[in-house]
Amino acid sequence: MRAVVQRVTGARVEVEQKVVGEIEKGILVFLGVGKNDTRSDLLWIVKKIPNLRIFEDEDGKMNRSLIDINGSILVVSQFTLYGDCRRGRRPSFSNAASPEVAKKMYEEFCSLLSKNYHNIKVSHGIFQADMKVSLINDGPVTLLLDSEKNF
Repeated sequence: MRAVVQRVTGARVEVEQKVVGEIEKGILVFLGVGKNDTRSDLLWIVKKIPNLRIFEDEDGKMNRSLIDINGSILVVSQFTLYGDCRRGRRPSFSNAASPEVAKKMYEEFCSLLSKNYHNIKVSHGIFQADMKVSLINDGPVTLLLDSEKNF
């Protein structure tokens, strides 16, 4: 499972010119599901993201987590995180999970965040929709996560 995690002061996702998810201060997560991902991968990333110490403390050091600041998460599905551009000019998506599997894991990811971290507001986009994402990256702070620890 892969995620692009961005610290934001605000973010929203629109589908057909309607806002379907929106947050203020918190984290925007672009989530990609791989064809070999298991529940273990899902649980690893669910635990990792809310506990990342990427928010500044009173001394200006990145020492506080999303939980510490009572922030929010906006989750957007993005299978293109599994695009392989090493050969040719067209990305190969053969390592991405099938839409049926990816949707189930995406929905479970959002559900587990809501259940396990009650103080975190979880918003999300619509799986497989044509989404327009707007954000104000804070810092900027952008991190890449991979449950297989490839980076």
